[in-house]
Amino acid sequence: MSTIEFQDRFNQMSSVLQTFAYNLTKNVEDAKDLFQETAFRAMSNKEKFQAGTNFKAWLFTIMKNIFINNYRKKVKAKTIKDSTDNLYYLNSGATTIKNKADSNIMMQELLKMVEGLDESLRIPFVMHYEGFKYQEIADQLDLPLGTVKSRIFFARKELKGLIQNRYRQVYLTRTEN
Repeated sequence: MSTIEFQDRFNQMSSVLQTFAYNLTKNVEDAKDLFQETAFRAMSNKEKFQAGTNFKAWLFTIMKNIFINNYRKKVKAKTIKDSTDNLYYLNSGATTIKNKADSNIMMQELLKMVEGLDESLRIPFVMHYEGFKYQEIADQLDLPLGTVKSRIFFARKELKGLIQNRYRQVYLTRTEN
C-alpha cells in the first residue's frame, strides 16, 4: 500500500477514530492528543500494516494500546514516594512519643486466641500465616489440599468471631463508664 493510499484510508477513518478517542478519554483535549498520537504511530508504522486485514481494527488497537499505556503512566505518576527525612519533627513544638503498648497488647491477645484454637485448625493456620503455601502445608501434614484450605478458612472464621466478641465487650465496657 502506498503512502497516499494509506493516508486516504486514514483520513476516511479519522471521524470514527476521534469519536473512539473521546469515548475512551471523556475529555475533548485528551481525545485530540490521543488521536494525534494514534495518527503519528499509524503513519510511522504503516509498513507493519498487512494489506487485506481490517484497517479500522488495526487503528483502534493502536489507539486503545496508547490509551492504556498513558493511563498506566498517570496512575504511576499519582503514586507519591516521600524519601525525605522527616527532620521537621525535631523543631516542632509538640512532643510526641510513639508507644507500641497498644499494638503489643493486641498482638499478645491475638496470639492467645490463636493458641486457643483446636490443634487441627491452629497448625495449618499458623503455617499459612508464616508464609507456607497451601500445597506445602498439605504435603507436610499429609492432608488433602481441600482439607487444608477448609481448616484455614474455619480457623479464620473462628478467630473473627473471637475478636468480635472480645472487642465488643471492651467497647461496651468503655461506653458504660
